[in-house]
Amino acid sequence: MKARRKLTYLERSAETQVNSLSRFFPCVMVTGARQVGKSTMLKKLMPEGMRYVSLDDYLVAEYARKDPKGFLDEWGHPLCIDEIQYAPGLLRGIKLKVDESGQEPGMYWLTGSQRFVMMKGVSESLAGRIGIVDLHSLSQRETGQENLSCCPFNPEHPAMQMQQNNICGVTELFERIYRGGYPRLIQQSALSPAAYFSAYVQTYVERDVQALTQVSNQASFMKLMRSAAMRTGQQLVYSDLARDAGISPKTAAAWVSILQASGIVELLEPYYINTTKRLAKTPKLYFMDTGLCCWLAGWENATQLMNSGYAGAILETWVYGQLVRSYANAGQACRLTYYRDRNGAEVDFVLEKNGCLYPMEVKRSSSPSTHDLRWVSQIPTGSAELKPGIIFCTADSFIPMPFGAAGFPISAL
Repeated sequence: MKARRKLTYLERSAETQVNSLSRFFPCVMVTGARQVGKSTMLKKLMPEGMRYVSLDDYLVAEYARKDPKGFLDEWGHPLCIDEIQYAPGLLRGIKLKVDESGQEPGMYWLTGSQRFVMMKGVSESLAGRIGIVDLHSLSQRETGQENLSCCPFNPEHPAMQMQQNNICGVTELFERIYRGGYPRLIQQSALSPAAYFSAYVQTYVERDVQALTQVSNQASFMKLMRSAAMRTGQQLVYSDLARDAGISPKTAAAWVSILQASGIVELLEPYYINTTKRLAKTPKLYFMDTGLCCWLAGWENATQLMNSGYAGAILETWVYGQLVRSYANAGQACRLTYYRDRNGAEVDFVLEKNGCLYPMEVKRSSSPSTHDLRWVSQIPTGSAELKPGIIFCTADSFIPMPFGAAGFPISAL
Protein backbone atom coordinates (compact mmCIF):
# COMPACT_ATOMS: atom_id res chain seq x y z
CA MET A 1 0.00 0.00 0.00
CA LYS A 2 1.46 3.33 -1.08
CA ALA A 3 2.18 5.75 1.79
CA ARG A 4 0.05 8.87 1.85
CA ARG A 5 2.07 11.95 0.92
CA LYS A 6 2.08 14.70 3.53
CA LEU A 7 0.61 17.95 2.23
CA THR A 8 2.97 20.91 2.02
CA TYR A 9 2.05 23.71 4.40
CA LEU A 10 1.06 26.95 2.66
CA GLU A 11 2.18 30.02 4.57
CA ARG A 12 -0.51 32.54 5.45
CA SER A 13 -0.26 36.31 5.48
CA ALA A 14 -2.23 36.37 8.75
CA GLU A 15 0.53 34.53 10.64
CA THR A 16 2.19 37.84 11.53
CA GLN A 17 -1.08 39.13 12.94
CA VAL A 18 -1.60 36.04 15.14
CA ASN A 19 1.89 36.24 16.61
CA SER A 20 1.62 39.98 17.18
CA LEU A 21 -1.77 39.82 18.93
CA SER A 22 -0.57 36.94 21.11
CA ARG A 23 2.11 39.19 22.57
CA PHE A 24 -0.47 41.70 23.78
CA PHE A 25 -3.75 39.83 24.42
CA PRO A 26 -4.50 36.88 26.73
CA CYS A 27 -6.66 35.37 23.97
CA VAL A 28 -6.50 35.27 20.19
CA MET A 29 -9.43 34.04 18.11
CA VAL A 30 -9.21 33.04 14.44
CA THR A 31 -12.59 33.01 12.71
CA GLY A 32 -13.49 31.93 9.20
CA ALA A 33 -15.39 29.42 7.11
CA ARG A 34 -14.85 25.69 7.53
CA GLN A 35 -11.64 24.33 5.92
CA VAL A 36 -9.99 27.69 5.16
CA GLY A 37 -6.95 26.64 7.23
CA LYS A 38 -7.56 28.04 10.73
CA SER A 39 -6.47 24.93 12.64
CA THR A 40 -3.55 24.17 10.32
CA MET A 41 -2.17 27.69 10.71
CA LEU A 42 -2.44 27.73 14.49
CA LYS A 43 -0.91 24.24 14.86
CA LYS A 44 2.05 25.46 12.81
CA LEU A 45 2.43 28.62 14.93
CA MET A 46 1.83 27.10 18.39
CA PRO A 47 4.70 28.00 20.75
CA GLU A 48 6.51 25.32 22.72
CA GLY A 49 4.41 24.12 25.63
CA MET A 50 1.01 25.03 24.15
CA ARG A 51 -1.46 22.12 24.05
CA TYR A 52 -4.15 21.56 21.42
CA VAL A 53 -7.71 20.25 21.78
CA SER A 54 -10.48 20.05 19.18
CA LEU A 55 -14.16 20.31 20.04
CA ASP A 56 -14.97 18.64 16.73
CA ASP A 57 -14.81 15.50 18.87
CA TYR A 58 -18.35 15.09 20.23
CA LEU A 59 -17.28 13.59 23.55
CA VAL A 60 -14.72 16.32 24.18
CA ALA A 61 -17.25 19.01 23.30
CA GLU A 62 -19.84 17.43 25.61
CA TYR A 63 -17.35 17.49 28.49
CA ALA A 64 -16.54 21.16 27.78
CA ARG A 65 -20.24 22.06 27.72
CA LYS A 66 -21.15 20.22 30.93
CA ASP A 67 -18.12 21.20 33.01
CA PRO A 68 -16.29 24.24 31.55
CA LYS A 69 -14.25 24.82 34.71
CA GLY A 70 -13.18 21.19 34.99
CA PHE A 71 -12.29 21.13 31.29
CA LEU A 72 -10.08 24.22 31.56
CA ASP A 73 -8.48 23.02 34.79
CA GLU A 74 -7.60 19.68 33.18
CA TRP A 75 -6.11 21.13 30.00
CA GLY A 76 -4.38 24.11 31.60
CA HIS A 77 -2.77 26.85 29.53
CA PRO A 78 -1.35 27.90 27.14
CA LEU A 79 -4.03 26.06 25.19
CA CYS A 80 -5.35 26.10 21.61
CA ILE A 81 -9.07 25.25 21.50
CA ASP A 82 -10.35 24.39 18.02
CA GLU A 83 -14.01 24.98 16.98
CA ILE A 84 -15.03 26.60 20.25
CA GLN A 85 -18.53 27.32 18.92
CA TYR A 86 -19.44 23.77 19.99
CA ALA A 87 -18.99 24.80 23.65
CA PRO A 88 -19.61 28.56 23.88
CA GLY A 89 -19.92 28.32 27.66
CA LEU A 90 -16.13 27.95 27.77
CA LEU A 91 -15.78 31.65 27.00
CA ARG A 92 -17.01 32.66 30.46
CA GLY A 93 -14.66 30.14 32.08
CA ILE A 94 -11.77 31.47 29.99
CA LYS A 95 -12.57 34.99 31.19
CA LEU A 96 -12.21 33.86 34.80
CA LYS A 97 -8.90 32.12 34.07
CA VAL A 98 -7.59 35.19 32.25
CA ASP A 99 -8.54 37.56 35.04
CA GLU A 100 -7.07 35.25 37.70
CA SER A 101 -3.73 35.34 35.86
CA GLY A 102 -3.66 39.13 35.63
CA GLN A 103 -4.42 38.89 31.88
CA GLU A 104 -1.18 37.14 30.96
CA PRO A 105 -0.60 37.35 27.16
CA GLY A 106 -0.94 34.28 24.96
CA MET A 107 -2.97 32.07 27.31
CA TYR A 108 -5.61 30.83 24.86
CA TRP A 109 -5.82 30.51 21.09
CA LEU A 110 -9.32 29.83 19.77
CA THR A 111 -10.89 29.05 16.40
CA GLY A 112 -14.52 29.30 15.37
CA SER A 113 -16.44 28.69 12.13
CA GLN A 114 -19.53 30.70 13.09
CA ARG A 115 -18.53 34.33 13.33
CA PHE A 116 -21.72 35.98 14.57
CA VAL A 117 -22.37 33.38 17.26
CA MET A 118 -18.78 33.62 18.47
CA MET A 119 -18.66 37.41 18.39
CA LYS A 120 -21.73 37.61 20.60
CA GLY A 121 -20.07 35.38 23.20
CA VAL A 122 -16.75 37.21 22.87
CA SER A 123 -18.32 40.65 23.32
CA GLU A 124 -20.12 39.44 26.44
CA SER A 125 -17.22 37.55 28.05
CA LEU A 126 -13.85 38.54 26.60
CA ALA A 127 -14.15 42.20 25.59
CA GLY A 128 -10.76 43.85 25.91
CA ARG A 129 -9.07 40.48 26.47
CA ILE A 130 -9.02 39.06 22.94
CA GLY A 131 -7.56 39.85 19.51
CA ILE A 132 -9.58 38.78 16.47
CA VAL A 133 -8.20 37.46 13.17
CA ASP A 134 -10.54 36.87 10.21
CA LEU A 135 -9.17 34.17 7.92
CA HIS A 136 -10.47 33.50 4.42
CA SER A 137 -9.50 30.91 1.85
CA LEU A 138 -6.16 31.57 0.16
CA SER A 139 -5.54 34.84 -1.64
CA GLN A 140 -3.65 35.02 -4.94
CA ARG A 141 -0.54 36.05 -3.01
CA GLU A 142 -0.83 33.08 -0.69
CA THR A 143 -1.56 30.65 -3.50
CA GLY A 144 1.62 31.72 -5.27
CA GLN A 145 3.56 31.89 -1.97
CA GLU A 146 5.09 35.18 -3.15
CA ASN A 147 5.34 38.42 -1.18
CA LEU A 148 3.18 37.40 1.77
CA SER A 149 3.44 40.83 3.38
CA CYS A 150 0.41 42.00 5.33
CA CYS A 151 0.08 45.27 3.41
CA PRO A 152 -3.51 45.99 2.34
CA PHE A 153 -4.14 47.18 -1.20
CA ASN A 154 -3.24 50.89 -1.33
CA PRO A 155 -5.11 52.71 -4.13
CA GLU A 156 -3.01 55.83 -3.62
CA HIS A 157 -0.06 54.15 -5.36
CA PRO A 158 -1.60 51.33 -7.43
CA ALA A 159 1.48 50.70 -9.58
CA MET A 160 3.44 49.81 -6.43
CA GLN A 161 0.83 47.19 -5.48
CA MET A 162 1.54 44.97 -8.46
CA GLN A 163 2.29 41.33 -7.63
CA GLN A 164 4.44 40.74 -10.71
CA ASN A 165 4.87 37.00 -10.14
CA ASN A 166 1.10 36.50 -10.22
CA ILE A 167 0.45 38.13 -13.61
CA CYS A 168 -1.08 35.72 -16.10
CA GLY A 169 -3.31 35.55 -19.14
CA VAL A 170 -7.10 35.47 -19.13
CA THR A 171 -7.33 31.69 -19.45
CA GLU A 172 -5.12 31.04 -16.43
CA LEU A 173 -6.93 33.77 -14.46
CA PHE A 174 -10.24 31.98 -14.97
CA GLU A 175 -8.60 28.69 -13.98
CA ARG A 176 -7.65 30.35 -10.66
CA ILE A 177 -11.14 31.76 -10.24
CA TYR A 178 -12.79 28.43 -11.04
CA ARG A 179 -10.63 26.51 -8.54
CA GLY A 180 -10.89 29.11 -5.76
CA GLY A 181 -8.66 29.28 -2.71
CA TYR A 182 -9.47 26.44 -0.31
CA PRO A 183 -6.07 25.08 0.78
CA ARG A 184 -6.78 21.42 -0.01
CA LEU A 185 -7.63 22.27 -3.63
CA ILE A 186 -4.43 24.28 -4.01
CA GLN A 187 -2.27 21.62 -2.34
CA GLN A 188 -3.72 18.78 -4.43
CA SER A 189 -3.89 19.93 -8.04
CA ALA A 190 -5.34 16.57 -9.15
CA LEU A 191 -8.31 16.88 -6.80
CA SER A 192 -11.52 17.66 -8.66
CA PRO A 193 -13.29 20.84 -7.47
CA ALA A 194 -16.61 19.05 -8.00
CA ALA A 195 -15.61 16.18 -5.69
CA TYR A 196 -14.22 18.55 -3.07
CA PHE A 197 -17.14 20.98 -2.98
CA SER A 198 -19.76 18.24 -3.01
CA ALA A 199 -18.29 16.82 0.20
CA TYR A 200 -17.67 20.29 1.61
CA VAL A 201 -21.25 21.48 1.22
CA GLN A 202 -22.65 18.24 2.62
CA THR A 203 -20.52 18.64 5.74
CA TYR A 204 -21.35 22.35 5.97
CA VAL A 205 -25.12 21.82 5.77
CA GLU A 206 -25.14 18.84 8.12
CA ARG A 207 -22.89 20.39 10.80
CA ASP A 208 -22.56 24.17 10.70
CA VAL A 209 -26.03 25.00 9.42
CA GLN A 210 -27.75 22.67 11.85
CA ALA A 211 -25.65 24.08 14.69
CA LEU A 212 -26.84 27.60 13.90
CA THR A 213 -30.50 26.78 13.34
CA GLN A 214 -32.67 23.77 12.67
CA VAL A 215 -33.18 23.97 8.90
CA SER A 216 -36.12 21.66 8.32
CA ASN A 217 -35.64 21.35 4.56
CA GLN A 218 -32.01 20.85 3.55
CA ALA A 219 -32.97 20.52 -0.13
CA SER A 220 -34.50 24.01 -0.06
CA PHE A 221 -31.42 25.37 1.69
CA MET A 222 -29.26 23.95 -1.10
CA LYS A 223 -31.53 25.57 -3.68
CA LEU A 224 -31.08 28.90 -1.90
CA MET A 225 -27.29 28.48 -1.91
CA ARG A 226 -27.33 27.77 -5.65
CA SER A 227 -29.65 30.69 -6.33
CA ALA A 228 -27.38 33.01 -4.33
CA ALA A 229 -24.31 31.74 -6.22
CA MET A 230 -25.95 32.55 -9.55
CA ARG A 231 -26.56 36.08 -8.23
CA THR A 232 -23.13 36.85 -6.79
CA GLY A 233 -22.16 40.46 -7.43
CA GLN A 234 -25.80 41.52 -7.70
CA GLN A 235 -28.11 43.43 -5.39
CA LEU A 236 -29.68 41.13 -2.84
CA VAL A 237 -33.39 40.57 -3.48
CA TYR A 238 -34.80 38.12 -0.97
CA SER A 239 -37.99 37.53 -2.96
CA ASP A 240 -35.94 36.21 -5.90
CA LEU A 241 -34.01 33.77 -3.70
CA ALA A 242 -37.24 32.74 -1.98
CA ARG A 243 -38.95 32.00 -5.28
CA ASP A 244 -36.09 29.79 -6.46
CA ALA A 245 -35.92 27.87 -3.18
CA GLY A 246 -39.67 27.57 -2.66
CA ILE A 247 -39.59 29.38 0.70
CA SER A 248 -40.81 32.68 2.13
CA PRO A 249 -38.73 35.89 1.81
CA LYS A 250 -38.44 35.94 5.61
CA THR A 251 -36.92 32.46 5.59
CA ALA A 252 -34.63 33.44 2.72
CA ALA A 253 -33.34 36.38 4.77
CA ALA A 254 -32.73 34.10 7.77
CA TRP A 255 -30.84 31.59 5.63
CA VAL A 256 -28.67 34.29 4.02
CA SER A 257 -27.77 35.32 7.57
CA ILE A 258 -26.59 31.74 8.16
CA LEU A 259 -24.35 31.97 5.08
CA GLN A 260 -22.94 35.22 6.47
CA ALA A 261 -22.43 33.79 9.94
CA SER A 262 -20.40 30.90 8.59
CA GLY A 263 -18.22 33.02 6.30
CA ILE A 264 -19.64 31.75 3.01
CA VAL A 265 -20.95 35.11 1.78
CA GLU A 266 -20.59 38.77 2.63
CA LEU A 267 -22.95 41.66 1.95
CA LEU A 268 -21.52 44.89 0.53
CA GLU A 269 -23.46 47.92 1.67
CA PRO A 270 -24.24 50.76 -0.75
CA TYR A 271 -22.38 54.06 -0.53
CA TYR A 272 -24.37 56.48 1.57
CA ILE A 273 -24.17 60.17 2.41
CA ASN A 274 -26.70 62.07 4.48
CA THR A 275 -27.16 64.89 1.99
CA THR A 276 -28.57 62.73 -0.80
CA LYS A 277 -31.73 60.64 -0.96
CA ARG A 278 -31.43 59.10 -4.41
CA LEU A 279 -28.91 56.35 -3.71
CA ALA A 280 -29.45 52.59 -3.59
CA LYS A 281 -30.32 51.13 -0.20
CA THR A 282 -29.94 47.43 -1.02
CA PRO A 283 -26.66 45.56 -0.34
CA LYS A 284 -24.90 43.41 -2.91
CA LEU A 285 -24.12 39.76 -2.18
CA TYR A 286 -20.67 38.24 -2.77
CA PHE A 287 -19.40 34.72 -2.25
CA MET A 288 -16.08 34.73 -0.42
CA ASP A 289 -14.65 31.84 -2.44
CA THR A 290 -15.16 31.83 -6.19
CA GLY A 291 -14.49 28.09 -6.49
CA LEU A 292 -17.42 27.25 -4.22
CA CYS A 293 -19.53 29.85 -5.99
CA CYS A 294 -18.78 28.41 -9.45
CA TRP A 295 -19.57 24.86 -8.33
CA LEU A 296 -22.86 25.90 -6.77
CA ALA A 297 -23.79 27.87 -9.90
CA GLY A 298 -23.26 24.75 -12.00
CA TRP A 299 -20.14 25.54 -14.05
CA GLU A 300 -18.28 22.40 -15.10
CA ASN A 301 -14.97 23.94 -16.16
CA ALA A 302 -13.08 27.22 -16.42
CA THR A 303 -13.43 27.49 -20.21
CA GLN A 304 -17.23 27.46 -20.08
CA LEU A 305 -17.09 29.95 -17.23
CA MET A 306 -14.76 32.31 -19.13
CA ASN A 307 -16.99 32.32 -22.23
CA SER A 308 -20.27 32.80 -20.36
CA GLY A 309 -22.38 35.80 -19.45
CA TYR A 310 -21.49 34.97 -15.83
CA ALA A 311 -17.84 35.94 -16.39
CA GLY A 312 -18.27 39.60 -15.44
CA ALA A 313 -20.02 38.85 -12.16
CA ILE A 314 -17.47 36.23 -11.11
CA LEU A 315 -14.57 38.58 -11.99
CA GLU A 316 -16.14 41.22 -9.76
CA THR A 317 -16.61 38.64 -7.01
CA TRP A 318 -12.93 37.63 -7.31
CA VAL A 319 -11.73 41.24 -7.07
CA TYR A 320 -13.96 41.88 -4.06
CA GLY A 321 -12.53 38.83 -2.32
CA GLN A 322 -8.92 39.79 -3.02
CA LEU A 323 -9.42 43.33 -1.73
CA VAL A 324 -11.11 42.12 1.45
CA ARG A 325 -8.39 39.50 2.04
CA SER A 326 -5.60 42.06 1.71
CA TYR A 327 -7.13 44.11 4.54
CA ALA A 328 -8.22 41.17 6.71
CA ASN A 329 -4.75 39.59 6.58
CA ALA A 330 -3.31 42.88 7.82
CA GLY A 331 -5.86 43.15 10.61
CA GLN A 332 -7.47 46.25 9.11
CA ALA A 333 -11.06 47.07 8.25
CA CYS A 334 -11.81 47.36 4.54
CA ARG A 335 -14.15 50.36 4.19
CA LEU A 336 -15.64 49.27 0.90
CA THR A 337 -19.05 50.13 -0.53
CA TYR A 338 -20.63 50.35 -3.99
CA TYR A 339 -22.36 53.29 -5.68
CA ARG A 340 -25.66 53.20 -7.51
CA ASP A 341 -28.32 55.85 -7.94
CA ARG A 342 -31.86 55.75 -9.26
CA ASN A 343 -30.79 57.12 -12.63
CA GLY A 344 -28.67 54.05 -13.36
CA ALA A 345 -25.25 55.49 -12.56
CA GLU A 346 -23.11 52.78 -10.96
CA VAL A 347 -19.55 52.25 -9.71
CA ASP A 348 -18.60 48.72 -8.67
CA PHE A 349 -16.58 49.66 -5.57
CA VAL A 350 -15.83 52.78 -3.57
CA LEU A 351 -12.94 52.42 -1.12
CA GLU A 352 -12.81 55.02 1.66
CA LYS A 353 -9.34 55.59 3.06
CA ASN A 354 -7.82 58.52 4.95
CA GLY A 355 -10.63 60.93 4.08
CA CYS A 356 -10.52 60.04 0.36
CA LEU A 357 -12.84 58.10 -1.93
CA TYR A 358 -11.26 55.73 -4.45
CA PRO A 359 -13.71 54.59 -7.15
CA MET A 360 -13.01 51.19 -8.71
CA GLU A 361 -14.50 49.38 -11.69
CA VAL A 362 -14.08 45.75 -12.77
CA LYS A 363 -14.06 45.08 -16.50
CA ARG A 364 -13.44 41.96 -18.55
CA SER A 365 -11.24 43.84 -20.98
CA SER A 366 -7.53 44.06 -21.71
CA SER A 367 -7.98 47.62 -23.03
CA PRO A 368 -9.82 49.70 -20.42
CA SER A 369 -10.84 53.27 -21.23
CA THR A 370 -11.90 56.35 -19.33
CA HIS A 371 -15.45 55.65 -20.56
CA ASP A 372 -15.51 52.80 -18.04
CA LEU A 373 -15.28 55.47 -15.32
CA ARG A 374 -18.05 57.70 -16.71
CA TRP A 375 -20.17 57.50 -13.54
CA VAL A 376 -17.41 58.38 -11.09
CA SER A 377 -18.18 62.09 -11.19
CA GLN A 378 -21.74 61.33 -9.99
CA ILE A 379 -20.56 60.14 -6.58
CA PRO A 380 -21.53 62.71 -3.91
CA THR A 381 -18.45 63.27 -1.78
CA GLY A 382 -19.48 65.43 1.17
CA SER A 383 -16.23 66.44 2.86
CA ALA A 384 -14.23 63.58 1.30
CA GLU A 385 -11.84 63.99 -1.64
CA LEU A 386 -12.69 62.03 -4.78
CA LYS A 387 -9.60 60.39 -6.26
CA PRO A 388 -8.98 59.15 -9.85
CA GLY A 389 -10.54 55.82 -10.69
CA ILE A 390 -8.94 52.39 -10.93
CA ILE A 391 -10.14 49.84 -13.49
CA PHE A 392 -9.39 46.22 -12.58
CA CYS A 393 -9.05 44.53 -15.94
CA THR A 394 -7.60 41.50 -17.74
CA ALA A 395 -4.53 43.32 -19.10
CA ASP A 396 -1.09 41.85 -18.39
CA SER A 397 0.51 45.13 -17.31
CA PHE A 398 -0.26 48.36 -15.48
CA ILE A 399 -1.97 50.93 -17.75
CA PRO A 400 -1.61 54.66 -16.94
CA MET A 401 -4.67 56.59 -18.15
CA PRO A 402 -5.68 60.25 -18.49
CA PHE A 403 -6.54 62.33 -15.42
CA GLY A 404 -4.61 60.03 -13.08
CA ALA A 405 -6.81 56.97 -13.68
CA ALA A 406 -5.25 53.55 -14.16
CA GLY A 407 -5.88 50.06 -15.44
CA PHE A 408 -4.76 47.37 -12.98
CA PRO A 409 -4.35 43.69 -13.93
CA ILE A 410 -6.72 41.53 -11.90
CA SER A 411 -4.16 38.74 -11.78
CA ALA A 412 -1.66 41.12 -10.10
CA LEU A 413 -3.83 41.76 -7.03
